[in-house]
Amino acid sequence: MNSKPWLFLAALAAVGLFALPAQAADVDASKLSLWWTLPFVGVLLSIAIVPLVSGHFWHRFYGLVMLGWALAFLVPASARLGISPVFDLLMHTALLEYVPFVLLLFALFTVAGGVHIAGTLRGTPGTNTAILALGTAMASLTGTTGASMLLVRPMLRANEGRKHRVHTMVFFIFLVSNIGGCLTPLGDPPLFLGFLKGVAFFWPTEHLFAPLLLASALLLLVYHQMDSRYFRRDADELREETGRIEPLRIQGGVNIPLLMLVVLVVLMEGIWHPGAVTFLKQELAVEVVIGDFLLIAIAAYSIWATPPLVRNANGFTWGAMIEVAKVFAAIFVTIIPAIAILKAGRDGAAAPLVDLVTNDAGQPIPAMYFWLTGLLSSFLDNAPTYLIFFNLAGGDAQQLMGEGASILAAISAGAVFMGANSYIGNAPNFMVRSIAEEQGVKMPSFFGYVLWAAVILLPVFALMTVIFFRS
Repeated sequence: MNSKPWLFLAALAAVGLFALPAQAADVDASKLSLWWTLPFVGVLLSIAIVPLVSGHFWHRFYGLVMLGWALAFLVPASARLGISPVFDLLMHTALLEYVPFVLLLFALFTVAGGVHIAGTLRGTPGTNTAILALGTAMASLTGTTGASMLLVRPMLRANEGRKHRVHTMVFFIFLVSNIGGCLTPLGDPPLFLGFLKGVAFFWPTEHLFAPLLLASALLLLVYHQMDSRYFRRDADELREETGRIEPLRIQGGVNIPLLMLVVLVVLMEGIWHPGAVTFLKQELAVEVVIGDFLLIAIAAYSIWATPPLVRNANGFTWGAMIEVAKVFAAIFVTIIPAIAILKAGRDGAAAPLVDLVTNDAGQPIPAMYFWLTGLLSSFLDNAPTYLIFFNLAGGDAQQLMGEGASILAAISAGAVFMGANSYIGNAPNFMVRSIAEEQGVKMPSFFGYVLWAAVILLPVFALMTVIFFRS
């Protein structure tokens, strides 16, 4: 058995035991200039440009590149604000946000990677569209990450004999990794934050079902037409494939209930609040401590209980998880000043941007809430972005679910739907890209993917604005 996952589990357990989160430092975000966001811009440009200029260098040294940009923020910040406040900010971000993020991804990646759909699965336009529709429907129950990790390998295997596969993985990210997660707090982290703030569990189901239906129907129709055209181009090669058709069956079925356990752990952290524990003068919610260790235990059991042959049949490796962990570590660090500036609202450097969400009479503009929440969620962490605009709209869940329903729907849809606009808009986007490239699919570059999203998604979002968020 490969020792890497066990070493990773041991490291996460050590973090959970000995590195409880520090309180965030009291830094006046209203005095931060936009120059502090340059390291984050550097991270984005590195992800976008370096693989194109020197793919070999990127694959060998991307971890060092990400570390360099993290230090480009931490070193000047320590010199300007002091080592202790910056250390507190780093611990707050790393242990309250990054570690739970990585633990959840690790558990879902490990568990879903142990489920193998054996048998003959042929990537026809009908089959591919059905998998996309299934994943879109599943995402609000298992989370976008859970649905993506469960279905990405069967989708890749179904299409391994075809030349044209890039469009399939792009639409997979659009639908399964993002848009499908809009109906419940289990689907996507922004909605889970809203749930914690008092938004009813099924409120998104009622108010975002129509936008989901419109967006998914249009995208599935466009995909089916596009895939049918590509399928005809691939047809000559596909006809040459011979062999006995084997019935579909699931191997590694022990991981199916484990996947449900991960979902229940996330739900438990949202509804059970027994209090907090103090360790080294720091407070940590009991449900978070228990939830983190449960996720580690679930992942460990999956590794132990799943035969290596099943994971090998999936083409499972740890490369995608390691890449996501390193890249998002730099993103979480360098994003600190950007989120702080946004939280400062009209008192911060982003005040002109914040002012766009209200008209001259001081009334909120749903369309602007939708687009600003969405466009910022395309490149920043969509969970805090949702929370920023939620608070900007008043922060009262009861009021927003009532007379402010159009604003809350706009914020929710923007945060979830537009996470599909870039590889870093939502965690499973980058993971799906990494898994696809591991299995031989030459995915678009960062800017190339953004172009796909601009051409296909932005017209859909514009239509949604006219129908649902105009007034």
